Amino acid sequence: MQKKIWGLIAFAAAVILLAAGLKFVNWMPSVAQPDLLKKYKDLEEMKMSLNIRDVIIPSYFPEKLNWPPSSILAQGKPYPAVVMEFEQIGTKETVLVISQSLSDRFRADEKIRIAQLKEKVPYTIKGRKSVLEIGFCAKGEACSHISWKEGKYYVDVMSKSTPIELLKVAESMLQ
Repeated sequence: MQKKIWGLIAFAAAVILLAAGLKFVNWMPSVAQPDLLKKYKDLEEMKMSLNIRDVIIPSYFPEKLNWPPSSILAQGKPYPAVVMEFEQIGTKETVLVISQSLSDRFRADEKIRIAQLKEKVPYTIKGRKSVLEIGFCAKGEACSHISWKEGKYYVDVMSKSTPIELLKVAESMLQ
């Protein structure tokens, strides 16, 4: 019996050491290279840490969204990029994702993804050429996406909503 208890204690200690080791290994890259993609508490912290000053923020938000963003991910290297996620009020569901990057290769962690594309059309939004995608997300809800180039940034806006609501948000990001 006593041998079993010592075995359980040794096993628990090994699991704790393994978890601490994995946490340490996960923490090391952020210390060695602070400009890699990581989560920030708010936009000000991100701007101060990465020296990214020109974050494109919509002035229109549907009433169903929480402000501030529920999640802000950003990186300084290999190129500046910012991802803001917004949740629906009363739920923890991400319903709007806005990203901007200096590279057209950057892809945000796709919390919103069009599972069934109905239409992909060129669209002009306040004089900018863009691509508008309309379809359905995995659970069958309306899903839309628009992307364009704004100055030096590539901007993507994904939403679990109709294209009309998405376009209101996207247009409010432009002057």
